[in-house]
Amino acid sequence: MEPHKEHNPSYLPYPPKSKDDEIDLRELFAVLWKGKWIVIATTFVFTVGSVLYALNLPNIYKADALLAPAETSNGGGLSKMAGQLGGLAALAGVNLDSGESSQTDLAVQVVKSRQFVKAFIKKHDLLVPLMAAKEWDLKNNKLIIDEDIYNSTTGEWLRDVRGMRGSTPTAQEAFEVFSKETLSISQDKESGLYVISVKHYSPYIAQQWVNWLIEDINKVMRERTIAETSQNLAYLNSQLQKTAVADMQSTFYKLIEEQTKSLMLAEVQEEFIFKVVDPAVVPELKVAPKRTLICLIGMLLGGMLGVVVVLTRFAFRKVGVDDLDS
Repeated sequence: MEPHKEHNPSYLPYPPKSKDDEIDLRELFAVLWKGKWIVIATTFVFTVGSVLYALNLPNIYKADALLAPAETSNGGGLSKMAGQLGGLAALAGVNLDSGESSQTDLAVQVVKSRQFVKAFIKKHDLLVPLMAAKEWDLKNNKLIIDEDIYNSTTGEWLRDVRGMRGSTPTAQEAFEVFSKETLSISQDKESGLYVISVKHYSPYIAQQWVNWLIEDINKVMRERTIAETSQNLAYLNSQLQKTAVADMQSTFYKLIEEQTKSLMLAEVQEEFIFKVVDPAVVPELKVAPKRTLICLIGMLLGGMLGVVVVLTRFAFRKVGVDDLDS
């Protein structure tokens, strides 16, 4: 007696494969070959469009300078007395942790700060070349201003008002453009050297801004040190007048001596935080845009879009034929 398959739970019949579910590569290639002109047309259109787009993009140049932390930015030797005078120095309100690395790191953060960038743009009158420039005239070495944004004749900003940002760019808006698109600072962890770079349409402006940044950050940090050291000296002198203990007076004299050395170095040293190892030069070659890459990406996108269009048309036609057959 034959077993009843319908009562066997382990027997699970599978439906036969339909030939319609299988992908016929020959049919696929035939479809692509039939629609080759669509692929060629979309590739051509995208390639031409990307070429025109790339040619209309202005050149961008980058100038950079190699910097080394200055040895005189370590607090004038006051940190060397930390082991001997740490307790009294802390009591006197003098910071002994102003080492070279911390001062340099602080300087880098100051350069990136809103306050410094705002003062830098205002001091050198950079708002127009930063926010209204659109390209650079190589033959005449002249920066071309977008007249739709800024009227060079009347000095009037013509931008549309957007919320709290009026026609004249705000300090916050200028800071965003400067910090994200113009300025970059990096450090080589092995050598400890810093690279400060500026991107702009004009290679001459890029070089000038790098030089100004180095000068200004050295000046700002030097003025900060002079102000702090002068305050420390005033405090130490006042405490010296109040104590009659010889040992305490001797310690105060040592602290005053070290602070006086720091003050003298800060007043004399021009490269207070950063020493220029390799100064910025006018770049001869652009860093952007990558026109060849833009054209290749446009061509690939056009080809892919053409293939998608051909396959989509084939799929819809096949579905329509199947519906008619059913």
